[in-house]
Amino acid sequence: MTAPTELKYWVAFNRIPGIGRVRCSLLHKHFGALEHAWEAAPAELRAAGLEPRVVQQIAAQRPTIDPDAEMERLEQFGIRALIWDDASYPPRLKEIYDPPPVLYVRGQLTEGDEWAVAVVGTRRPTPYGRQVAEEMAFGLASNRICVVSGLARGIDAIAHRAALEAGGRSIAVLACGLDIVYPPEHAALAREIIERGALVSDYALGTQPRGDYFPRRNRIMSGLSLGVLVVEGDVKSGAMITARLALEQDRDVFAVPGSIFSPQSRGTNSLIQEGAKLVQRVDDILEELNLTMVPQQIEMKELIPATDTEAALLRHISKEPVHIDQVCRDSGLPVATVSSVLAMLELKGLVRQMGPMAYVRARDARAAYGGNSG
Repeated sequence: MTAPTELKYWVAFNRIPGIGRVRCSLLHKHFGALEHAWEAAPAELRAAGLEPRVVQQIAAQRPTIDPDAEMERLEQFGIRALIWDDASYPPRLKEIYDPPPVLYVRGQLTEGDEWAVAVVGTRRPTPYGRQVAEEMAFGLASNRICVVSGLARGIDAIAHRAALEAGGRSIAVLACGLDIVYPPEHAALAREIIERGALVSDYALGTQPRGDYFPRRNRIMSGLSLGVLVVEGDVKSGAMITARLALEQDRDVFAVPGSIFSPQSRGTNSLIQEGAKLVQRVDDILEELNLTMVPQQIEMKELIPATDTEAALLRHISKEPVHIDQVCRDSGLPVATVSSVLAMLELKGLVRQMGPMAYVRARDARAAYGGNSG
């Protein structure tokens, strides 16, 4: 994992227009660390392979950017910055042709989010499209599939809300900095997504949404997902751009058929003509992506202690109530650690509180973390 001192320079470079995947790779390869690239003279930057105009851009922007201040701003907004070698960087996103050098996350990404499907469509859905989007997103989330979309008006917002109503997770990919919610009327929805998923973006804080940013953010929506479901959209629409990107990324594309007389169905019907999977029910997606067993697989993962500390504490808890003080004595761990780990085990359903500060084993864990259960 990248050290914080190095991470701040990735974040700083991400503020400079024109520094993307290719140029970050050049700088990292040449200098070994972006900290050295940040301090490099123009001649050294040119030697790394950067064009003169990009070197000029860096020279002009660098004095206006304070890497430490950038990290402080991220912390103020509760935002994490992930780069390629971070263990939390979504593995599926690394596979695409143009993975973001820096991915900003507000909320929480989990291992279960690897089972994700993007649901996209028009900003002006018909009643039919609205109903389909609700049913599909609700059905996906009910099967523990994370619903990815773009927080836009119309199908995107419908999909996010339906996933949350089903008690599931949702990820919204924004075409602006994560200190901005666009459209602004979705601020409450964004807060709910942060609590039950995440907002993500590859744009630095303070970046306002622009028309040309939306097609680029769509590569992240499809990149995070196993497949993309297009509910409604005309032949020239953002949803169709996402579908094309999904095909380029070797993702599955699904489309809901619609009336041949409806402009909102021209795009989806054409996708079906070109080979997209026709979807009539959520099971069509689950079966095609082999996701029918995801709820059971996730449950099994939840039954596995995530850390050696969780596994160690479980060895001191049985079917008989044991007080937290006794767990501290038996494990030799401080009360703050024991308290926080027990809270996590309770969330996982592995222990249950029985009376004041007393815990019992709720169900058996499958196997201790790392095989170190002894």
